[in-house]
Amino acid sequence: MRGRLIWGALILGALVFALQAGEYSTLDIVRQHRRISELTARGDSLQHMVDSLTQAEKMVRTDPATQERIAREEFGMVRGDEILYRFIQDSSAGKP
Repeated sequence: MRGRLIWGALILGALVFALQAGEYSTLDIVRQHRRISELTARGDSLQHMVDSLTQAEKMVRTDPATQERIAREEFGMVRGDEILYRFIQDSSAGKP
């Protein structure tokens, strides 16, 4: 009876050692798989962002409507036949 108990403990110890010891334990492998999934999702998100920026760059370089919109919004430019009115508030108008 005592011999069976010793053998059972040895087999159980060997099984635990096989699963948890060594360079990578079972828990480490599970963590690595989770980390790989997270990094893959992050990489996909970054790839989507790069694709969007590439499309935006293409529009800025080649689309006249986009170029005109940027010129108007960012630089206050107008066409040759347009007049731009700028209204400046008088800061002394509200003072007594």
